[in-house]
Amino acid sequence: MSAQYTIGLDYGTNSVRALIVNVASGQEVGAAVWGYEHGTAGVILGRDPNLARQHPADYLKGAEIAIKQALVAAADTVRGFKPEQIVGIGVDTTGSTPLPVDANGQPLAFQKKFSNDPAAMAWLWKDHTGVEEAAEITALARKMRPQYLAKCGGVYSSEWFFSKILRCLRGSPEVFNAAYTWVELADYVPAALTGTEAPDKLTVGICAAGHKAMYNDNWGGYPDAKFLGRLHPKLGALRARLRPQAYAIDKSVGGLTADWARRTGLRAGIPVAVGAFDAHLGGVGSGIAPGTLVKIIGTSTCDMMVVPVGRKLADVPGLCGIVNGSILPGYYGLEAGQSAVGDIFNWWVNYIQPHGEKLSHRALDEEAMKLQPGESGLVALDWNNGNRTILVDQKLTGLLAGQTLYTTPAEVYRALIEGTAFGALTIINRFEEYGVKVKQIVNCGGIAEKSAITMQVYADVTGRPMKISRSAQTCALGAAIAGAVVAGAHRNFAAARKAMTGLKPKVYVPNAKSHQTYRKLYTLYRKLHDAFGTTAWKGNLHDVMKQLIEIRTQARK
Repeated sequence: MSAQYTIGLDYGTNSVRALIVNVASGQEVGAAVWGYEHGTAGVILGRDPNLARQHPADYLKGAEIAIKQALVAAADTVRGFKPEQIVGIGVDTTGSTPLPVDANGQPLAFQKKFSNDPAAMAWLWKDHTGVEEAAEITALARKMRPQYLAKCGGVYSSEWFFSKILRCLRGSPEVFNAAYTWVELADYVPAALTGTEAPDKLTVGICAAGHKAMYNDNWGGYPDAKFLGRLHPKLGALRARLRPQAYAIDKSVGGLTADWARRTGLRAGIPVAVGAFDAHLGGVGSGIAPGTLVKIIGTSTCDMMVVPVGRKLADVPGLCGIVNGSILPGYYGLEAGQSAVGDIFNWWVNYIQPHGEKLSHRALDEEAMKLQPGESGLVALDWNNGNRTILVDQKLTGLLAGQTLYTTPAEVYRALIEGTAFGALTIINRFEEYGVKVKQIVNCGGIAEKSAITMQVYADVTGRPMKISRSAQTCALGAAIAGAVVAGAHRNFAAARKAMTGLKPKVYVPNAKSHQTYRKLYTLYRKLHDAFGTTAWKGNLHDVMKQLIEIRTQARK
């Protein structure tokens, strides 16, 4: 009997990846990446630094090219491989990345009239033009529908679905009025592959709807028309054109169309799973289970945990949502994260360019590794792109305290790594404060794969071992696992996880002495965190710099 394979389509910020996986072993036999054509590295930018859009044409062209190239790669890897052995497809995307569509479910950007209008394109996850709208949604929900906020951490974000739609309504009314409805990228791609884009045929995923659009079955799905109408009457009218039910990734949205079969070389009719966000399927690809925190570390981070639906679970302030079935069916999905991690390191290396262009990430990694914890006398706040968790405030910015005329680029670089580690610890503490115990941490993503100093610092700061997912492409692998389940290749996600995921043998173990130093630095980090990030803090920052000097002196002895 010939082997069976599935494809995971992974839509990132700059490119789309197709990954072909053996469903019996999890072996990744073929992959291809295609960079989006439009904009700067796939992102349409503007004079407003908060604007970030993408052209939906890149999504379709990217799927076709990446799938065909991945099939070629698989044939080179596996003797006798045939495209007919592909039995299912899963899709993960960035999010919240909604796009306006017409009455047929086609993106407005496909129309000549709107082809160059950024408002008619996909509003990328990191578009923050709706900051004021997010604040307005939060304020109204506190008055009218506090239950909406309780399930999304207490604050509605500018990164999310309705903030962006309301911003479009006010800033680009011509686009809003031309749109029949709005669709998340995670829902659009599976629909396009299966010919179910029409609004009355569209299947939406609980991952996007629950975490970013305040969807919950307990109150009838999306926020009610009365609430949305108080924000704007046209937003209230839009409510009737949103889908009545959202589904988990164990459901198929339909079969691959004959046209897509022709374009890619795959068999028509193979099932396509309900779409989800990259980080959530990254959790699946990392073997997420109760007690396991999966950290997807890249330009930003997402922290994922699951809790069985039958277990009592408190609402956790500051999280990006608690959603039934958003990661795994039968479990609440809990999402947290940091708005910038790798982006902060890139800012220092590529934008600031200390010592001109002489220093690379690798060179700074090596120099920073030589430093002892506390030796720099620095502490940094990791808010260069705002705070996602636990403060949920996009109007916060980065901070570096303790620098002198003798501070080196490597010292700053290490302090930035440490700052993101302190942010990670703050998230772990928040989970545990509300009864969600973190028994092990599994990391994945490019930084987890490539940066030993980052993983060691994270271990030393948290006092916990840092494990690494076996796959370097966990998001795409998670999508492929979803494809395997809807294809019937595995009876459920537990069986698929056992067969298709694993961990690398390398584990970063915390150093006890380093951990003690970082406990002192974390106290200072939390003081700055609360002083600049909250209104409740009433302390004094007079001792922060002096304590940094004292810690630095002890570290250099």
